[in-house]
Amino acid sequence: MNNAAIEVIKLLKTYDGKKALAGISFNVKEGSCFGLLGPNGAGKSTTMKILSGLLEADGGSVSIFGREIRKAGNAIKDQLGYVPQSITLYEKLSAYDNLQFFGEMYGVPKSELKQRIGEVLEQVGLADRAKDEVTAFSGGMKRRVNIAAALLHRPKLIIMDEPTVGIDPQSRNHIFEMIRGLKKAGVTVLYSTHYMEEVEALCDDLAIVDHGQVIAQGELNEVLERHGTQTVYLELHNGGRPPALAGVNAPIQRGRGWTIETDAPLDVLAGWAQACRSASLKVSQLEMVRPSLEDVFLIMTGTTLRDN
Repeated sequence: MNNAAIEVIKLLKTYDGKKALAGISFNVKEGSCFGLLGPNGAGKSTTMKILSGLLEADGGSVSIFGREIRKAGNAIKDQLGYVPQSITLYEKLSAYDNLQFFGEMYGVPKSELKQRIGEVLEQVGLADRAKDEVTAFSGGMKRRVNIAAALLHRPKLIIMDEPTVGIDPQSRNHIFEMIRGLKKAGVTVLYSTHYMEEVEALCDDLAIVDHGQVIAQGELNEVLERHGTQTVYLELHNGGRPPALAGVNAPIQRGRGWTIETDAPLDVLAGWAQACRSASLKVSQLEMVRPSLEDVFLIMTGTTLRDN
């Protein structure tokens, strides 16, 4: 069983009388990629800043690698790298010079720094742009330099706050591959996002956050099975309405097809197949659809992740 890299217990934070965090709790296994998923304003960034030591909590506790962060101080900070939501770079400096500055700030020995800069630029796919000014970079490339800076001191934990917002597909793919590589190397990644497809692609475990509280958490498939509802999808060749089935929910139109949410998906699938055969209806698609994180969030809150 993996040890806990992060333990967050009943974390509280209030801004101007409004609760940003209302008792948030979750655990992150060492060597895993953990997704913190929720809409904008859910409390994700506040949580990340507290974990990174940039913000003081009003209550609760955070332990990283078994040590309470308020007591451990720099001993913990040396083990983590933080990638903020806002890009923090010196635009008129080159990628290399930016990394040299951040490497010195992180305390990377001068004898190692040049080699480390080359390694992290290779890691984020920008080795060929080392001497170019950051001002000429796309938003995605700047984000990758920011990530490279957080990797310079070989941290055991990387905290990434919405790292793919507003970036190009190439940079997004580089970030995804880099995260998979970090996981293989045993680095723990805490990944905050409001894109559920990113959590499904990258994360072993997750916590869904809304209004400063965790509303669901666990291993991805467990969360989907525990909180989601099975769905059967039917699309007819002529795009028409499907035959009615007795004793089940009414079908709901989704794009060109129709869905029925049910606890007995095999029965619905078989029923629709028989009904279509009897009515001589030509079927384009008939399948069971596993619930998505978007479905889970909608079931638990009554809104979609992008409504907020």
